[in-house]
Amino acid sequence: MPDQGELRTMAHHPRTAEQIWAAADLPARRLAGVALNPATGTDVLLRLLACDSAAVRMTLCRDRDLPEEVVDAVVAHPDHRTRSFFAANPHVDPARRARLVDDPHWLVRAWLGEGPGWAHGRSELPEHTVVRMLTTHDPEYLGTIYRQVPRSARWTFPSHPEPKVRAYACTWWGELTEEERSALLADPDVEVRERARGVGRHLDPAYVERELPDRPCHARTHLLMHGALSRRVVEQVLAAPVGREDLSMIAGNPSLPLDVLALLVRDPDPRVRETAAGRPELTVAQRQALATDPDPAVRTRISVHPALTEEERAAIDYRVGSDETFGRSELPAWIHDPARSRRHALSGHPLLRRRAAVDPGLPPDLVARLSCDPDPGVRVLLAQNHPQAPAALLLRGFLEYTGRERWSLTTRPNFPTGGLAGYAEAADPMVRRLALLSPRTPPATVDRLSADLDPDVRADAARHPHLSSQRLVELLEDEELAHRAAANPALPSSVLDRLLAALDQPAGPTGGADGLSVRA
Repeated sequence: MPDQGELRTMAHHPRTAEQIWAAADLPARRLAGVALNPATGTDVLLRLLACDSAAVRMTLCRDRDLPEEVVDAVVAHPDHRTRSFFAANPHVDPARRARLVDDPHWLVRAWLGEGPGWAHGRSELPEHTVVRMLTTHDPEYLGTIYRQVPRSARWTFPSHPEPKVRAYACTWWGELTEEERSALLADPDVEVRERARGVGRHLDPAYVERELPDRPCHARTHLLMHGALSRRVVEQVLAAPVGREDLSMIAGNPSLPLDVLALLVRDPDPRVRETAAGRPELTVAQRQALATDPDPAVRTRISVHPALTEEERAAIDYRVGSDETFGRSELPAWIHDPARSRRHALSGHPLLRRRAAVDPGLPPDLVARLSCDPDPGVRVLLAQNHPQAPAALLLRGFLEYTGRERWSLTTRPNFPTGGLAGYAEAADPMVRRLALLSPRTPPATVDRLSADLDPDVRADAARHPHLSSQRLVELLEDEELAHRAAANPALPSSVLDRLLAALDQPAGPTGGADGLSVRA
């Protein structure tokens, strides 16, 4: 059985996928493109699944949705690596991935536990699948299972008949009711009791006092920020902090005595004052002092304090930056409070409106209001996070915002595709890519963009259905773009037949078929 380090080495796709792709020859890469081609039929997909090339099977099982007949074949495939690629496929319904829950190979189960990854958001498995994994899989192979647990489990797991499931319910300790916590602490199963005591032990001041490390480390950070602080611990930190951040850590701890908070709002370090400015218990006098703090970060932090009126906020000289990342929120939808989001959306403070903008449940009147907001951060966050963000807002946000996660705006449901052909001449290569989202971009323009200086522009052009047949065939000989061209839905059937001929070569598509020509 591999140890945790070996699992992480073997079960993370980035390195393994790169090695597999690097080893693939040109015919195999073409076939991988065919596997992604939306025009490829089920019969061809099944032929590709049965081929010798790991790169083809990886692409087919990991990078697209699949017909049910192909899913059946993937689940029954004799190669565990092939099944493992499908186990974390972000494009299929999670219930399809769940069919691998009892796979005989540990790597497949580990992949199922890892899931699709942060970039693809939450991918919730069926609750019964999660129960099966918690009760039968090795804990080392559960990976990031918490991102795949459905919200419904919060209410069913604490009283579930399976002890391991009740133990997992302790993950939500901060959300559990007192009755649920008491039941878990007194659970008849020793593992459940130990887990419940373990997750709540930092709330015992004696435990924190006893276990607090005397050196900067993750454990010390966790206890100073989230543990129940005794007076003795607080005085030790005040008298002799072991790290530069110690005072900032305790300044945000809800258990910090208010008389100590009063000291920290006047601390010489602006980072400490900034953290203290977020405390809800601040008095009127403390808020007023922080509102005129010489440090702009402190003034900005106090300017969004929930106890301030709109008039008080407006009187503060705060700073709002526009050079940060405005992307998809990682907060689950259920965490947003509609009344709070409305207050924030109607606020004169752009940082509060930005908080409202990430709520995917905002009603139409607030969506319309924030779509015209003067703050670019509000507009882009709304575009990134609301399923009904209007097309005009999405396009405007894309053209104005140049930070990380910019391209994700083009994947939003209402992003326009009409009227984009004119952007083919833009100086910004990412804006030129817009022209390749349009179904009306002329073939001559697509052909020209397939030779663009920017690799992403070239890749998009290679898959555009208006790419000329002559240029498409040329790109099938290009090491960089062959797989993109093979994924083009306009791929002529005669060319497809010649690509599939690689499957009939004795050595298979990864052994000696490099000389295969796709030209007539």
